[in-house]
Amino acid sequence: MTPSPADDRPDDMSIEDFEELADRAPEGVKLEFLNGRLVVKYGPIDVEDFKELARVAPEGVTLELINGELRVKPMPDGDHAEIYMWLMRQCMQHRPDLGLYPESGIAIKTYRKGCVKPDGTLVPLGHFAAKGEWSDPDGVLMVVEITSYDSDTHRRDRIEKRDGYAAAEIPVYLLVDRDAGSVVVFSEPRHGVYQHRAAYPFGDTVPLPGPVGIVLDTEKLKDYAH
Repeated sequence: MTPSPADDRPDDMSIEDFEELADRAPEGVKLEFLNGRLVVKYGPIDVEDFKELARVAPEGVTLELINGELRVKPMPDGDHAEIYMWLMRQCMQHRPDLGLYPESGIAIKTYRKGCVKPDGTLVPLGHFAAKGEWSDPDGVLMVVEITSYDSDTHRRDRIEKRDGYAAAEIPVYLLVDRDAGSVVVFSEPRHGVYQHRAAYPFGDTVPLPGPVGIVLDTEKLKDYAH
């Protein structure tokens, strides 16, 4: 498998982590580390092999399967972590019946099949009890992604994950776009496409539609707009 031109950013993985992952890979899955990118030799990886590979990944390495392509999820920086905590507190304040769970695995079984770990997944408390590492999207009210400062964030967060979440019929996708200094709300998924998109600059009041029903005060996000 040859990386596409858009895959020119090195993955957030050391050569030592790659070697450990390659040694643990399921039988028949051959990995390569080309120009700093993790790729699967001889074509795409199937979902079951991916799940096993993700299970045995070295500590600190988070893998995702997006549109059939193996990806290494970027490590969050300090501002990324603070934005997540800000949003989690807002959700708890307005909807104490819900929890914003970090990096919970979601398996998308549509034509955009994949296994992703959103930065945040908003669900009723207790939703993930007795579920495995990769649960289906039924019952998920909202997913959240916070952009990273890397060249792959446009394709990953603004396009591919947006389309995957819409295909999975997740009601709301909240994108905190640090490059643009805005909060983008996607809602009303139908036929694999979010029918509604609304963007708000940091500092604006942001209404999240049902079934979330939360109004965000985003003034605090200005502190993390670097």
